[in-house]
Amino acid sequence: MNTGPIPAERRPGGALEAEVLALLQSSRRPLTPGDVLQHLSDDLAYSTVVTVLSRMFEKGLLTREKQGRAYAYTPVTDTHGFAARRMRQALESDPDREAVLTHFVEDLSTSDEQLLRQLLGGLPDQG
Repeated sequence: MNTGPIPAERRPGGALEAEVLALLQSSRRPLTPGDVLQHLSDDLAYSTVVTVLSRMFEKGLLTREKQGRAYAYTPVTDTHGFAARRMRQALESDPDREAVLTHFVEDLSTSDEQLLRQLLGGLPDQG
């Protein structure tokens, strides 16, 4: 029988990463792991924050620069850029790009379809 302390409730997968990303996006300057730890209202270990930031850097979500003995992290893009990145990754995950795009466009609202047509009309022809 385990008589040790009851562990804190775990976050769903990716929740801590999302919290850290939101914090970094709202910051006006790069943040160190210590800064991130200070702003998060949890009982996190410094090493946990370092690990999360390092993994996010390795995934290409953050850039970093040396600041004293630590790194200071900055997101590579804003919220909209990350949404576009996820859309692009979903498109690239299926070999039939035409089918994916067709279904995507068919599911758009009329106003979103008009906006997409307007945006595409303003792009130079790549052909």
